[in-house]
Amino acid sequence: MRDSSELGGVAVGPGAAAAVRRLLVIHNPVAGGRRARRLRAVVERLETQHGVQVLVRSTGGRGDAEAFARDVVPGTVDAVVAAGGDGTINEVINGLATHAAAGRAVPLGIVPMGTANVLAGELGLPTDPDGVARVLSGERTALIHPAVANGRVFSMMAGVGLDARVVECVDTRLKRRIGKGAYVVETLKQLATRPDVRYRVSLDGGPAQEVAAVIAAKGHFYGGRFVCAPDARLTEPELQVCLFPRGGRWNALRYVWGVTAGRLRHFPDYRVIPAQRLRIEGPVGDAVQGDGDVAARLPVDIALAGWTLPVLVGPAPEG
Repeated sequence: MRDSSELGGVAVGPGAAAAVRRLLVIHNPVAGGRRARRLRAVVERLETQHGVQVLVRSTGGRGDAEAFARDVVPGTVDAVVAAGGDGTINEVINGLATHAAAGRAVPLGIVPMGTANVLAGELGLPTDPDGVARVLSGERTALIHPAVANGRVFSMMAGVGLDARVVECVDTRLKRRIGKGAYVVETLKQLATRPDVRYRVSLDGGPAQEVAAVIAAKGHFYGGRFVCAPDARLTEPELQVCLFPRGGRWNALRYVWGVTAGRLRHFPDYRVIPAQRLRIEGPVGDAVQGDGDVAARLPVDIALAGWTLPVLVGPAPEG
């Protein structure tokens, strides 16, 4: 497989003749020039230092990354690499879901290029070009257990409440300019305009309970390196459901402070409950965020996907 695409106006050269691996890199060019240069550096190291044959495909809009990953024929590449933010990675995972569910999983590789890079942080992946290239050229994988929200796959978390409304409404142009600060701005807007929305959640078919927000976590990191569910692990077939019971502006601010200050576990009203599935009801059509993007609308059923996805995490250990 040869690379015939261009990245940031610079042609990406073909892989070495004696390539030992074949990678398809799906790239979101909206990430900008600095991040495009980082990807070029990763590709250069893969080809020249590790003998990897690389094909780069750039997305042109929403849905392209998912389609590119879904169209891959298992066996024609050793891994599909998502080069972008958590949204691009989520799209690629949804594309690879078709193969994984059919028992022909294609490994996922990651070049972290987003604002939060939550999945990469959860897996302990490096962000420098040398480190990224070492991981992508290695053979060691971690088997993760994704989940689905109304059929849409997520790898890290899904939820409703304040964070979902912020994800839905955040100004994308402001996000490109100031990064995570755009979420702070939108959080303040949401607190001012819609402070007290209530939801009903039932776990594993049990009785419904009323809450102000719910997060179904597969990983323990949230919104970067904050922690909501300390016991959540990607490699375990279980959801850790975070329940925020009290409503109103003051409690919302209290929960936000608890997350950002690392004090949430000390709140007597906050609970984390393991579950295999849950159903959330509330205002019909309210956003459900999954991996930092709108993944579904209420009402929503969330459950484990029932299959695993291998993710490249580095070279095999020596000895």
